[in-house]
Amino acid sequence: MCIRDRVTLGGFLAPVLTGLVFAFLLQGLVKWLEGMKVPRIAGVYVSFLLFIGAILAFLLIMVPLLLQQMQGLISLIPTAIKLLREWVAELAVRFPEYVTSEQISTLIDQGAREVGNLGASVLETAFSQVTSLFGLLIYLVLVPISTFFFLKDKDQLLEWVGSLLPDDRPLLDTVGLEMNEQLGNYVRGKSIEIFIVGAATFVSFTVLGLNYAVLLGVAVGLSVLIPYVGAAVVTLPVFVVAIIQFGWTWDLALVMIIYGIIQFLDGNVLVPLLFSEVVDLHPITIIVAVLAFGGLWGVWGVFFAIPLATLVKAIYKAWPRHHGDDSAGASTA
Repeated sequence: MCIRDRVTLGGFLAPVLTGLVFAFLLQGLVKWLEGMKVPRIAGVYVSFLLFIGAILAFLLIMVPLLLQQMQGLISLIPTAIKLLREWVAELAVRFPEYVTSEQISTLIDQGAREVGNLGASVLETAFSQVTSLFGLLIYLVLVPISTFFFLKDKDQLLEWVGSLLPDDRPLLDTVGLEMNEQLGNYVRGKSIEIFIVGAATFVSFTVLGLNYAVLLGVAVGLSVLIPYVGAAVVTLPVFVVAIIQFGWTWDLALVMIIYGIIQFLDGNVLVPLLFSEVVDLHPITIIVAVLAFGGLWGVWGVFFAIPLATLVKAIYKAWPRHHGDDSAGASTA
């Protein structure tokens, strides 16, 4: 466990934070059931059972398929490097005054090593908590338990947290009520965005006949977790798969055009529709928030970067200011 995780408890609290995210997600379903005259406790149990069923279906159906396609995609890396060597070697022949074959070989070898190191680092970071059977069991047990009790005892937990705070807390009450609503809306909105973008990508790539459509659809869907950066990073595997399968043809262009349309509609239609209250954050603010909170809390810091940035902004806006009163008092004195 690194020093950062000891200080911020990011590694220890990961199952609980995961349960909190799922509880926010299911809270919308519970409220909908309550609106249909279903008692809250019954709505909680129905939502939780649906959640368990969805998790089991994902583990039994999607995970094996994703692992199979991931192995196939990894096996394409040597082919991609070979094609890259051929294309760049052709450039060296055409423009020998600018680049040599030796420089190209050195650059490609270094790039291949960096890609390998990056892939290993990403996998190590993403699965650091579930690298052993014990860690996997912890997740499988603690995440559902945390989700259930966050969902069932929400009011009691909020009341307990409130009892730890001062009685006179107008700023905390104002910001707390606003952020509780915004966090729930954000988690549900982000989940809807992931599903819509992933499903649209999967359907589009399947219609176009692109290989690994399931894996690429999941990757594109999850890429929305990291604003701006995620879309740029996931473009590379989409392009590599398309160019290896289709070459420099119209089919390649069509795949990239459809992918670009999906990204455009996500950023300009779906995101403003789902996150109208947070899209007024400046892009630089969002990038800094992703880097800062991701550095503190890893994956969940990235996931909650935008609402946490919104929290900081809400506190700043709600913070009491007495500059006018102070200056008036000073002039009177």
